[in-house]
Amino acid sequence: MSRKLETVVAVAAACCLCGAPAYAQSVYPTKPIRLIVPYPPGGGSDVIGRVVAEALSQRLGQQVIVDNRAGASTTIGADIAAKAPADGYTLFLATVTTLAVIPNVRAKLPYDFKRDFAPVSMLAKQPYALSAHPSIPVKTARDVVAFVKANPGKVDYGSPGVASGGHIAGEMFKQMTGIEMTHITYKGSGPATSDLLGGHISFLFSTIPGIQGPAKAGKVRAIAVTTAKRSDALPGTPTIAESGYPGYEANSWNTLVVPKGTPAAIIDRLNVEVAAALRSPEIRARLVPVGFDPEPSTPQALADYVESEVARFAKVLKSMGLQKM
Repeated sequence: MSRKLETVVAVAAACCLCGAPAYAQSVYPTKPIRLIVPYPPGGGSDVIGRVVAEALSQRLGQQVIVDNRAGASTTIGADIAAKAPADGYTLFLATVTTLAVIPNVRAKLPYDFKRDFAPVSMLAKQPYALSAHPSIPVKTARDVVAFVKANPGKVDYGSPGVASGGHIAGEMFKQMTGIEMTHITYKGSGPATSDLLGGHISFLFSTIPGIQGPAKAGKVRAIAVTTAKRSDALPGTPTIAESGYPGYEANSWNTLVVPKGTPAAIIDRLNVEVAAALRSPEIRARLVPVGFDPEPSTPQALADYVESEVARFAKVLKSMGLQKM
């Protein structure tokens, strides 16, 4: 091969390499995408997962299909996502439970955030709500404490799973108030809410979407929210902190991640589309009224946030006596 021809080939190859990310970004996606949600239908994470899937379907021009894989405090869904091909056609809705709580209480997990996943964006943060069955004679957080103390060993509360955000919120409430309630665990907010509606449990700590409709219909009673300020989704419901327990605060968050090794151009495309969707008035109008605070981020900002939350929950869980097993 002549020197001139070698030069031409080299330049052409370089151009192809330089244009690869742009090319990948322009042609992706070419087929339907799966979004794994590690909870059953009906709960808060499923709600935002379906809203985001619908928005991405419109923006990407390919259907994004929600795949509910509930169980084991989100580790079943996380394991499936971690082992999926890193080609941009499997997305995973990872929560505070998946990324910050479970790694602090289980010594052996089938996934590791840094090893198995690449961050795309924060999706939203949201409060938990303390709810009661209408048959329970309580209206405030102080009433809950008094009721539990008057019925020792007879009161229980449900959460979406062992070491879930709702479970931790409940244990934090017990710790701060000095009460004892039996924890009943479920595979997501949907089943837990169903049992609250049926009167099978007395109280529930869960995200707002699952109990908002029943609360408006009078089928459950929203007692308090767990964040520092009130939620627009339950504007008449006070915070636990303002109900006589200052300093109490707990919140949930949802993120979008992909299997490690997914091309950077695809991650960039997903990040741009997620941010645009979450900032749109249409999507905010759907999420804010049901308790979500949309908050898109850069991949690096999400990675940093998860790291800080892992450290924070390590302290919280240790104080609750929940350590790695």
